[in-house]
Amino acid sequence: MASSEHETALREVEEEIRRCRRCPLCRTRRRAVPGEGRPDADIMFVGEAPGGEEDAQGRPFVGAAGRLLTNLLRSIGIDRREVFITNIVKCRPPGNRDPLPEEIEACNEYLLTQIALIKPKIICTLGRFAAQTLIAGNLSISREHGKPRRLSGILYVPIFHPAAALHQPRFADALESDFRALRGILDEEMKSTRMGGNN
Repeated sequence: MASSEHETALREVEEEIRRCRRCPLCRTRRRAVPGEGRPDADIMFVGEAPGGEEDAQGRPFVGAAGRLLTNLLRSIGIDRREVFITNIVKCRPPGNRDPLPEEIEACNEYLLTQIALIKPKIICTLGRFAAQTLIAGNLSISREHGKPRRLSGILYVPIFHPAAALHQPRFADALESDFRALRGILDEEMKSTRMGGNN
């Protein structure tokens, strides 16, 4: 369980994000989207940036891609409320364009602070931008999706962004396969943690 101090620190980061003026996106957003979920989640999902629905509601992954994400989680026995979901960029880029490097950089401290506070065992990066920001700058999502790698004690799993399957149905099977693999990765990680705790 997360301590009240821990939860308070996470709320403070969220409030700072809502007030943020670090880059020009603050002038075009309706609402910043800090993220949501368990403050002590074992799994964290990190996407690219808020879209129109997210910008309107101030919540991550609430549009069509979010509904698909929720269904994919449910398909492998995970309740969305048990994970933490956020993006590398906390405000919507105009017209849903790709985030610019300076926008990613402006938000990076917020993301790293959230990771440090939540201490997830697994971080699933959704799409190319999240994978290249958190795993490796030259990572190819088409080649590396579903392949976990451990960095600084956290297991990172690059996965196609749910929006990719909505826009290009050929990605749907790969996305479902990635989530089935995630279930196995999670089970192995939890088993390893329990065994480590018994030593």
